Amino acid sequence: MLIIFGGLPGSGKTTLARALAKRLGAVHVRVDTIEQAIKASGVPSRDVGPAGYVVAYGVAEDNLTLGRMVIADSVNSLQITRDAWLAVSARSAVTAVEIEVICSDKIEHRRRVETRKTDVEGLVKPTWQETVDRVYDYWGQRPIVVDTAAKEVQEIVDALIARLGIDRPLSI
Repeated sequence: MLIIFGGLPGSGKTTLARALAKRLGAVHVRVDTIEQAIKASGVPSRDVGPAGYVVAYGVAEDNLTLGRMVIADSVNSLQITRDAWLAVSARSAVTAVEIEVICSDKIEHRRRVETRKTDVEGLVKPTWQETVDRVYDYWGQRPIVVDTAAKEVQEIVDALIARLGIDRPLSI
């Protein structure tokens, strides 16, 4: 299974993706980490463009074809990236589940964006203005929508596992 997370910076998607990956023994593929590693490699441009996503698709596909569950973690704000994740699942012949993470409390969302610390060396987190100005395509009716404004991480993870019908690490 490929579980595809997306959502604006500060919505809580990485926190949820990590907690779910840990609980399920899944591979966590985080685009922020990949993009920062590309920048740190000495690539001349500071803008890595689509490279981080393209690398993430490859890493995810490799793990899916090995029979591993993969949790993809990225802003995933454009329809083209969402379609590319779905293509990864199709090529790997696995089920894909899309999860859009939101924080409906704008005051809390702004507080998170403005106060969170980076956990990836060298990664500069976007400002609140950059977050709200970001191009963010409408998801339509496909995703499971998770609101992190008033629920604890464990409560959300438990609800996702129940909805997905999985609650065990995959045996390999």
